[in-house]
Amino acid sequence: MTHSDAPWWKTATGYQIYPRSFCDSNGDGIGDIPGITSRLDHLRDLGIGFVWLSPVYRSPMRDNGYDISDYCDIAPEFGTLADFDDMVAQARARGIRIVMDLVVNHCSSEHPWFQAACASSQCDEHDYFYWREAGPDGGPPDDQRSCFGGPAWIWVESVGKYYFGFFGPQQPDLNWQNPALRQKIYQMMNWWLDRGIGGFRMDVIELIGKDVDARHYYEGPDMHRFIQEMHRKALAGRDIMTVGESGAVTARTALDYCGRDRAELNMMHQFNHIHAAWDPEKGRFGPSHFDLVTHKRILADWQDALADDGWNALFLSNHDLPRPVSQYGDEGRYRKRSAKMLALVTYLMKGTPFLFQGEEIGMTNVAYGRIEQFRDIETLGQYRDQSAAGVSDADFIAGANTNGRDNARTPMQWNTTAQAGFTCGTPWIDVNPNYVDINVADDRRDFDGIFAFYKSLISLRKSNITLREGAFALLEASHPQMFAYTRRLNGTCLYVLANFSAAEVTLKRPKGVTTAAKTLLTNMPTPMDVSDTLTFAPYEACVLCERT
Repeated sequence: MTHSDAPWWKTATGYQIYPRSFCDSNGDGIGDIPGITSRLDHLRDLGIGFVWLSPVYRSPMRDNGYDISDYCDIAPEFGTLADFDDMVAQARARGIRIVMDLVVNHCSSEHPWFQAACASSQCDEHDYFYWREAGPDGGPPDDQRSCFGGPAWIWVESVGKYYFGFFGPQQPDLNWQNPALRQKIYQMMNWWLDRGIGGFRMDVIELIGKDVDARHYYEGPDMHRFIQEMHRKALAGRDIMTVGESGAVTARTALDYCGRDRAELNMMHQFNHIHAAWDPEKGRFGPSHFDLVTHKRILADWQDALADDGWNALFLSNHDLPRPVSQYGDEGRYRKRSAKMLALVTYLMKGTPFLFQGEEIGMTNVAYGRIEQFRDIETLGQYRDQSAAGVSDADFIAGANTNGRDNARTPMQWNTTAQAGFTCGTPWIDVNPNYVDINVADDRRDFDGIFAFYKSLISLRKSNITLREGAFALLEASHPQMFAYTRRLNGTCLYVLANFSAAEVTLKRPKGVTTAAKTLLTNMPTPMDVSDTLTFAPYEACVLCERT
């Protein structure tokens, strides 16, 4: 396959927008679709090929749009369908496609389907959800817990039953065993695709085949059957991209989702490399256990598993994760250099990069001091549970500031004006005070800024066929500070070398690298000095090119 024959999503770089926090056009403190449209030139200049848009559907916003009350309308705080269509058209004019978030494991408790299901156990919609009789003591049928805290079974007096909400009472799970429900979902998907969107990112897609009674939630017995049916009914024959999200998928099971003969999805967002650093007992709210050797081994396993089939989705952050420069780099002295290093070593592996808003200027975690400053439903639910278990406010807040989801959701930092140029009103969540030093306007004026580096990296990746199709091989697998690998194709070998630490590292010149090796990209002022040994300054990273 030639470079020009590749599907567009293999050469494009993606950019996730969390609409509530991106750009507010009307001063109500909430980001919106016209605000996104007003910033499309920023994405075009960066070299973005598609935007993954977190949910903008009509919603009561108890989980910031992941609780949908109308799949075929836009939330009023975000705009209108006309605004959406205008954004799609203006993005297309800039060579950018809009990929929507598909949230169909659950809906909102205010969705008309669920309202009807609660009104009568005899209506068709009742079977769109999971219902169970009370237990022998009149309480829930069992002790299953929701992800956001509290019981997973919620009582509805009008029908005398409990319904299942894996994430919480405001998000009742949809019963994919019902064929009528599945057809309505496929119809909705086709409706959006016919409006010209570029595809779907599929939220927690591994949950749709669950067996609730067996507590088999992830990758349940009917999951692949349902995804294959979805492909036949909505996805097949369209020039689109699909990426599934799964906390359960592994390198061993990846091709079950995205193998070329599976007729399911193009790629998966996996979290093996993320979860490896989580505390075994407290999860994201505990201390970080990040270990570079483990991190690169997991990513290399995925590269190997999808070397000849399937495709990788490359990312370090999204709306659920802390800021990469705070989690993996140095948000102080070496913020700019470490942000560039993380980009280089992550996004030059084989796969499609997914940047998260603000990553291109090195935005950092925010340090909140009071629980009242947090907005995330998961954080607040876990706070109630952990407080009841005796965890102090100070300890919980420290964990939330390290790994909590609000870190990614603070407003985009556009300039040094009030509220970082995000809004002229009061933002829905506090702006990170460091916007006076970290913002788009200042970074774009810096010829050696993070934005300029990302722009160069995206351009290199798009133009270099070795970075798209070249074979991956991990180097220095056991080195505790260096992340190094090769990308090799048709006599060209690229050496990607990165110091993942704040200490200087000296490395023996890799086999195959000559003193004439050309530096294609570096986060330092001058090219790498290639001699018998290579000396890497703190967080230094480069790409060396050799041709045989």
